[in-house]
Amino acid sequence: MALLLVEAAALGTAFQGLLTANIFSTFSMSVSKTYNLIGIIKKLFRYNDEQVPWFQNEEDAVNQLELMLKRKVESGRILLVLDDVWSRSKSVPDKFKFQISKYKVLVTSRNEFPGFGSTYNLNMLSEEDAKTLFCHSAIPEDGSSSSMPSEELVNGIVRRCKGFPLALEVVGRSLHGQPVEIWRSTLMKLSEGESIVNTEGELRNCLQSSLDALDDNDITLKECFMDLGSFPEDQKIPATALIDMWAELHKLDKDGIYAISNLHKLCFRNLLNLVVTRIDANEIDWCYNDAFVMQHDLLRDLAISQSKQEPIEKRKRLIVDLTGNRLPKWWTKEKQPRLSARLVSISTDELFSSSWCSMQLPEAEALILNFNQTEKKYELPEFMKQMDELKVLVVTNYGFCSAELTNFSVLGSLSNLKRIRLEQVSIPTLCNTSIELKNLEKLSLVMCHKISQAFASGTIQIPEMLPNLREINIDYCNDLVELPEGFCDLVQLNKLSISNCHKLASLPEGIGKLTNLEVLRVSACTLVSKLPDSTGSLQKLRVLDITGCLLVRKMPKQIGELRSLREFHMRRCQGLCELPSSVTDLVDLKRVICDEETAQLWECFTHLLPDLTLSVPEEISDLNWL
Repeated sequence: MALLLVEAAALGTAFQGLLTANIFSTFSMSVSKTYNLIGIIKKLFRYNDEQVPWFQNEEDAVNQLELMLKRKVESGRILLVLDDVWSRSKSVPDKFKFQISKYKVLVTSRNEFPGFGSTYNLNMLSEEDAKTLFCHSAIPEDGSSSSMPSEELVNGIVRRCKGFPLALEVVGRSLHGQPVEIWRSTLMKLSEGESIVNTEGELRNCLQSSLDALDDNDITLKECFMDLGSFPEDQKIPATALIDMWAELHKLDKDGIYAISNLHKLCFRNLLNLVVTRIDANEIDWCYNDAFVMQHDLLRDLAISQSKQEPIEKRKRLIVDLTGNRLPKWWTKEKQPRLSARLVSISTDELFSSSWCSMQLPEAEALILNFNQTEKKYELPEFMKQMDELKVLVVTNYGFCSAELTNFSVLGSLSNLKRIRLEQVSIPTLCNTSIELKNLEKLSLVMCHKISQAFASGTIQIPEMLPNLREINIDYCNDLVELPEGFCDLVQLNKLSISNCHKLASLPEGIGKLTNLEVLRVSACTLVSKLPDSTGSLQKLRVLDITGCLLVRKMPKQIGELRSLREFHMRRCQGLCELPSSVTDLVDLKRVICDEETAQLWECFTHLLPDLTLSVPEEISDLNWL
């Protein structure tokens, strides 16, 4: 969006030509509602492949940024884009104004910054375009509806959306296929809010009417929408994190079928964007490890403001965004309030000292800890020990590099904890404490480091620590060379997923001991060259996925012993040159998802496997995962 504005803003023909020819560098940086100036500057250093210096304070950070930019302009022009700057962040652009030739700053915002230079106003949609966009969202393509709204009714709603594309799409989708009475009530709600004169208020009023419509149709769906405010602004939300939360908070199924259904419903209403980066992601036993959610910041803001309408003690969701060590007043009182929130989200930035105050959260079932630290330690808060009802823990580091997670001992008293998801953290001390997570069912480790060290050198054996674990997900853990042998003793395990671990060379032979395993996924592990012979002992295995294992040349002869196997995913296995004759014993095999070359290997056996379908999906390049 920002780059399109550059061309439209009449910045000068020569400058536009340079942009399109990529003769100068362009850096785009979103400025969130609760921004951190030093954090923004650190990102700019990293984007320029520069070592991040130590900054004494904000002034020092700005000065060192100026020096870095002066070095960079020697190689060509620089355009810095500060995207989506909020009104409360109006002082931010001035920090990046330097007297440097061949250096320009472009600010995109819903508000004007008169003192920052020339302004280009992007107009709202014309009435004709607004109506076209609205009708595209609101009226079924085949024209079918319980009763079609009148032209007057359509025009009335369109006018009250004030030409805001987001409002037109969201309001329109909430009316899709609805009876005329719902359209009329929506028009009344929008008309009641016409006294709001500021742009942001008008837009929020339009969006509020669509949120109210969720109450009438599906209470749980609205609750799921409200939960999205628990994640940081402008960040991708993993679908699996939402599945974990909603399975416990809203009693949805543990496999995530209803959760994903709700995501699709919210996506249909334009309340979020659901992105699935893997072609067959929704066909692998309901696996959504490769799916994520993005949400417009105003929709997130709406969800948070709705959550704050009740007194702090009575809120179902407690969402806390901390800047540095500035705590809200209620948190620093000598007598802590007893909070009834079931969902707790705490976000901290690089300046947070990790010194936690006490907090009473006796009813909390899900805790989301978002932080932004690099090469530091992040300590799990002591107040977790008293969170007796906690079932879901999601810890995510949004920094550029992993930070060591410490104080795992607080988990020992959480007897109801069922799901843990850790992202971008180092966990070398996980097993150094004698904690037993007796009821933990699912463990997800994403971009984590020192996994092997954590489970190999502990004071407690893995089966003792995780006696009832049913599912393990390991994704993008780049220093994982071998799977800890102790994982093979988790006899209750149903699902084991290892993906994008590019240093993993093999699976342990002991994997055959996982006799209850139903799903085995070893995908995009580019150094894995074979499956263990003991794989044939997995008599309950229903889904096997080796997608992207480029070095696998052949399957173990014992593969035919997988009598329960129903799906075999083996796309992008270019090294595979033969299949053992025992594949004819896979009598329950229904689908093989592969490339054309691999399909030719299977065609030799299809006459002996009459129920088998070979699927060759078209390859689609998708960079949304980046």
